[in-house]
Amino acid sequence: MARRKAGLLFTALMSALIAHGAAQAQSINAGKRPASAKTPFAVEAIARFDTPWAIAFLPDGRMLVTEKPGRIFIVGQDGRKVKLAKVPEVAASGQNGMLDIAVAPDFSTSSTIYFTSVEPAGGGRLVLSRTRLREDGGNASLADTEVIWRQRPGGGGGQPGGIIAFDAQGKHLFLTVGDRMRPASAQDPDQARGKLLRLTLDGGTPSDNPHAAEGGIRAKTWTTGHRNPYGLAFAPDGRLWLHEMGPRGGDELNLIEPGRNYGWPLVSNGDEYSGAPIPDHDTRPEFAAPAVYWTPVIAPAGLAFYEGPMFAQWRGSALIGGLAARALVRIGFDANGRPDEAERWKMGARIRDVAIAPDGAVWLVEDANPGRLLRLTPKAP
Repeated sequence: MARRKAGLLFTALMSALIAHGAAQAQSINAGKRPASAKTPFAVEAIARFDTPWAIAFLPDGRMLVTEKPGRIFIVGQDGRKVKLAKVPEVAASGQNGMLDIAVAPDFSTSSTIYFTSVEPAGGGRLVLSRTRLREDGGNASLADTEVIWRQRPGGGGGQPGGIIAFDAQGKHLFLTVGDRMRPASAQDPDQARGKLLRLTLDGGTPSDNPHAAEGGIRAKTWTTGHRNPYGLAFAPDGRLWLHEMGPRGGDELNLIEPGRNYGWPLVSNGDEYSGAPIPDHDTRPEFAAPAVYWTPVIAPAGLAFYEGPMFAQWRGSALIGGLAARALVRIGFDANGRPDEAERWKMGARIRDVAIAPDGAVWLVEDANPGRLLRLTPKAP
């Protein structure tokens, strides 16, 4: 009986590995797709910033925009800017500084926002902060700011990650953490580097996380084996997608499933910067393979799913900024929910973030100083 059970277990395991291998063989390389100079949208420059990093829309249609050197602004759709006071100091250098910003699910009653940054202490630790937005007489500030999660151990180089997403129920917060240029740490279960975390709204551990009973960073870990994730968003069908930058090739768009390991740095569809090869995903079927990857890279940054009224043909699509590609990429999904790059448009600048306004306009920020805040609307027939 024991041998029979072991045999059945082995058969099931092999079937799972074969299924994973088949899925990995279907990974699509979109890296060589050309970018079009002909766009279906008109582009209007609304404002300029010093290295803007992220956009988040408030319910009234205004935006919160972060600048990597350490500033946050409220911005009207007419471009008027109000600089927020009482913003914590950040360690701004290279890829680090003030990063993502997100409006809490209950913002209309709590005025709560969340943001990520690299703090000066601890050799440059990634932190997640919760605060309240306070406005008074045309001025604005942060109030009651508290760090609710802090990278431990601290230190590391660039590649901080730091992207925030909330689930549809507004009860959980997902946070990407890059490998901080220490690749091996992405496979260390006791370090947050290279992980996607799932937290309660106060930074605690949800009891239904895959390893909640183990405590520490393991309890907060949702997925493992990520390199530099700068895009995280839920699709209209409820699935969670993450994109991350590969090394020399191998940027990835991944469907996120709890408890999975996405392989970095043991596998990648790219190579080391030195040119040394890294085993491809199809050599290790136990690791989740990307649905789409890019070799050559686009350096993806920002991820938003489109559900607005202005671009009806884009509904259900994902929009991704391209830093290296200097482009905006649209990801379409087929009838089975499988993604592929559908269109790529030249933008003439490194696109850092993408956001969708309540009216359906698409907003972008450029990774530059000055970097423009752009509004995209359909071209007139």
